Amino acid sequence: MTDTCPLCAHPSDPANAPFCSRRCKDRDLLQWLGEGYRTPGAQIHPDGLDSGRSAD
Repeated sequence: MTDTCPLCAHPSDPANAPFCSRRCKDRDLLQWLGEGYRTPGAQIHPDGLDSGRSAD
């Protein structure tokens, strides 16, 4: 567990760990829901998404 909030670096609050407040906790959730956090990967061509073929 970290001692500081990963978003704003204020001291962590045990009730909202690892964040300092409900506000930072909600900001982090919104980043995940809004695709703010992404991992690099191969680009997918949009025409291949609904091809009807299985990936077997």
